[in-house]
Amino acid sequence: MIDRPKRARRCQLSVPGSNERMMEKAAGLELDHVFLDLEDAVAPSAKREARGMVVAALNGHSWTPRTVCVRINDVTTEWCHDDIIEVVTGAGAKLDTLMLTKAKSGHDVMFVHLMLDQLEEKLGLENRIGIECLIEEVEGIMNVEEIAAASDRMEALVFGMGDYSASQQMNLRSIGGSGGYPGDIWHYTRYKMTVACRANGIDPVDGPYANFRDAEGYRTECERANTLGMVGKWAIHPDQIEVAQDVFAPDAESVESARKRKAAYEEALAKGLGAINVDGVMVDAASIRILQNIIDRADLIGL
Repeated sequence: MIDRPKRARRCQLSVPGSNERMMEKAAGLELDHVFLDLEDAVAPSAKREARGMVVAALNGHSWTPRTVCVRINDVTTEWCHDDIIEVVTGAGAKLDTLMLTKAKSGHDVMFVHLMLDQLEEKLGLENRIGIECLIEEVEGIMNVEEIAAASDRMEALVFGMGDYSASQQMNLRSIGGSGGYPGDIWHYTRYKMTVACRANGIDPVDGPYANFRDAEGYRTECERANTLGMVGKWAIHPDQIEVAQDVFAPDAESVESARKRKAAYEEALAKGLGAINVDGVMVDAASIRILQNIIDRADLIGL
């Protein structure tokens, strides 16, 4: 499996690339991941100017978030090509990842991959820029396995339920909500995308919840995504950051227990034992894999 950078993505905050004040504020926030948006948050007439604003913000601020990303327009638009060239040329050294919107196939990903290859060589960039992709079209979910495996730059897939619901012509009133559907309306798409990510060693991330004043509803969606194995969720407002980073972080008691059981199991293995009892709970090779996931998440965020 490819050795990709390990990044925390409990919360990915969306920030309009055409709003200098919001970008300045985002630069000082304590969170895992922020992306400056050149797509839906920017009007078509403002997209060219926004590229320069994003470059200026990347270069002009000291960024506190652990990962800094720029969301570019999709490959079928007139803006994608110049989004990549201007942002990477102007601020590539300050950039961790690019987020490609509306990926429908592996070919879309390779377009971005090859442009990054050329730009990094031309500019002499020492950091290798990763790719994140939004799965937000019906074609994208149909080809999600191909997209997940398309590039060794690929780091994460994000389920964009807003555009996806439009693509499937779903009858919903609010992005991220269930529209009265019994159960989790996003279960299939979340599950399928998460499996594709895990099979390819990349991170599955859940998309936005539009009603940022509904903290309880947002928490419910975070918990559903977390249960399926997703690593984080988008925030469209700073008020959502704390909830996402809380839900997608293992609690201290679970981390302590996982480390204790792993240490006991390793001692048992040294004595030739395969399964042991730790505090009334059986620990064997299968349960160690689950415990290791908890430990890895804790290590990633410094718990």
